[in-house]
Amino acid sequence: MTALQASGISVRLGDRTVLDGVDAVLRSGRLTAIVGPNGAGKTTLLKTLAGLQAPTRGTILLDGAPLERMTARERARRIAYLAQGGTVAWPIPVRDVVALGRLPHGEVPDRLGPGESAVSSALAAVGLAALASRPASSLSGGERARALLARALATESAILLADEPVAALDPRHQLIVLDVLQERARAGGTIACIMHDLALAARYADEVLLLKSGRIEASGTPREVLTAPRLADAFGIEAEVKLVDGWPLIIPRHALTIDEFRHNVST
Repeated sequence: MTALQASGISVRLGDRTVLDGVDAVLRSGRLTAIVGPNGAGKTTLLKTLAGLQAPTRGTILLDGAPLERMTARERARRIAYLAQGGTVAWPIPVRDVVALGRLPHGEVPDRLGPGESAVSSALAAVGLAALASRPASSLSGGERARALLARALATESAILLADEPVAALDPRHQLIVLDVLQERARAGGTIACIMHDLALAARYADEVLLLKSGRIEASGTPREVLTAPRLADAFGIEAEVKLVDGWPLIIPRHALTIDEFRHNVST
């Protein structure tokens, strides 16, 4: 079982503390949604878990071994990271963009070995098999986002960390991508996604990490974490939360005024 564990993680960027004593565990077979207001530290947490941002304090263990002692190639083989709003600057074929996910395994787009099937499977999973020969620079924003996700999938790493993987997608493709990620988790993968759509987080996540001001405010199942009081405290919204087929259905009512927000926090 693959587990990525952060203990007492703090990160300072300049004179600002972005993460402050964060403890988190990402487990195999689970899709974890990382949620929180803007500026909560979500992206910094994901980069730190991926080994792309060194913590100021604390430790990160991958299956019990310190992440910082692994080489960049070893980390890249075991942890795939999908950045928010990635771009493709060159007019190379979509298939070659996806094949870049095989670089940590020593394969390159024009000389794939076992990775050929991984690339084909990744393209099919995100619905881009028919566009494999198209120049990547000609893709729409949503198609490009799916191509970059396919690149991460083609790595076949045990862990996939994705920063807002459905932000640029229409509703149908949001569901397709989240179905793919959920399926990867069900197959034993360790998946963590930053998500702003709380309804989708409630629907797809096995676990939710709620960040606020660089700290974990709550962690647990969507039903445990996405409660009306916590949504008011973290996001400053009044929302009705109903259970539908066991999942929280979140119905935002209105944004709290500054006075209401302060009163809610103080109580």
